Amino acid sequence: MSKGITSRAEDYSQWYNELVIKADLAENSAVRGCMVIKPYGYAIWERMQAILDKRFKETGHSNAYFPLFIPKSFFSKEAAHVEGFATECAVVTHYRLKNDGTGKIVVDEEAKLEEELIVRPTSETIIWNTYRGWIESYRDLPILVNQWANVVRWEMRTRLFLRTAEFLWQEGHTAHATKEEAIAETERMLDVYAEFAEKILAVPVVRGRKTENERFAGALDTYCIEALMQDGKALQAGTSHFLGQNFAKAFDVKFTSKEGKLEHVWATSWGVSTRLMGALIMAHSDDQGLVLPPKLAPIQVVIVPIFKTEEEKAQIDVFVNQLTTELRLKDISVKYDDRDTQRPGFKFAEWELKGVPVRVAVGARDMQNGTVELARRDTQTKETVAQEGLASTISSLLDTIQENIYQKALNFRTSHYTEVNSYEEFKEVLEGKGGFISCHWDGTTETEKRVKEETKATIRCIPLEAKEEQGVCIFTGKPSSRRVLFAKAY
Repeated sequence: MSKGITSRAEDYSQWYNELVIKADLAENSAVRGCMVIKPYGYAIWERMQAILDKRFKETGHSNAYFPLFIPKSFFSKEAAHVEGFATECAVVTHYRLKNDGTGKIVVDEEAKLEEELIVRPTSETIIWNTYRGWIESYRDLPILVNQWANVVRWEMRTRLFLRTAEFLWQEGHTAHATKEEAIAETERMLDVYAEFAEKILAVPVVRGRKTENERFAGALDTYCIEALMQDGKALQAGTSHFLGQNFAKAFDVKFTSKEGKLEHVWATSWGVSTRLMGALIMAHSDDQGLVLPPKLAPIQVVIVPIFKTEEEKAQIDVFVNQLTTELRLKDISVKYDDRDTQRPGFKFAEWELKGVPVRVAVGARDMQNGTVELARRDTQTKETVAQEGLASTISSLLDTIQENIYQKALNFRTSHYTEVNSYEEFKEVLEGKGGFISCHWDGTTETEKRVKEETKATIRCIPLEAKEEQGVCIFTGKPSSRRVLFAKAY
């Protein structure tokens, strides 16, 4: 098959757009700014969901579901929150359509809602209004709830998976008796996200805290994981927010403590979205198509038969059926592509484009020799191996591929992680190789905004592992005690 994908070197943005479509992950819909996630793309998202959901439940969380529509008055109760989302909200004003008598369907002006409804951009307000009825005593705490849902943020400049008007995500919302418990929850969930990104997505991340200017609307503190893409731009891959008592006070959520005192609850929220699909693609894929880490690939092994006669095909079928059974017993997903409508070369190219980690080709001569051809997607190398013990060979190879994909991404990040000590050096690196730039900042929002205006780079985070280090801000020359990470970002 002809892939016809623009190379990364030629136009990285175009490469990404074409790959998403040609690999059958998603496409633009009839609704401006919204996407259709196609079955293969959704299968990858389902893998992400399943793995994360298991981790959430292992840490004591349960799933629930809250309404898509939120009364407008709820947003006005938390000033910083409404200010942060006001320009992105879709608003429902009417509840009925009618025929205007000429065959056109119009909004029935007499069916105006008494109070407008906001299509969920995030669920803090509706959830904390609900928690008020759930919490009376310290015995009702903590509440550890997660929701898998869709949200709407009216983006004007959209891009498949990275920024769409509607997207899929999960949002955790927890309630605690003490500040310390809430902060511990915020940090714990950040670690869950970081472990998922590195061990499953094979994407190395920097754990950090957002500046005051970059915090989630309504949060006292926002923690994040930041990943680096192959074009040298950063992508926020997950966030975890310490909300303090802001939402509890806004919605009057109180509890009676063990000491008999009436106190406001402490809160967190945390989430990841289908932006992770964008991170997965841009961190690993190449000019031939997707490169999927085995732990996330919906199909880990594809087997392609090569034959001329039905007798040869029958002999291969027996071997493949046995191999498939052995692989599935090892919890390895496998597809036998024995379609008679496409030639082997077409199948090789198709599964390479879709990023299947391992391809097994077996023909009549292989059956005589007791061998198969194994092809690795990550390195695009092939080797002939024995059929005996093949399931174990493949299992070991998948582990090797997972580690190799991570190591390649880590090596790239390491080579694009630069410490600078002057604004001239900062701009030189930014316009050159790009990547994460570690430098001193004076801690002011004014400086942060000025640098963004002049360079389009933002402070991605204050790394959690950053040590005390005396220096001067690269922009103002004022004293600084810790480095931050700047980058251009998605």
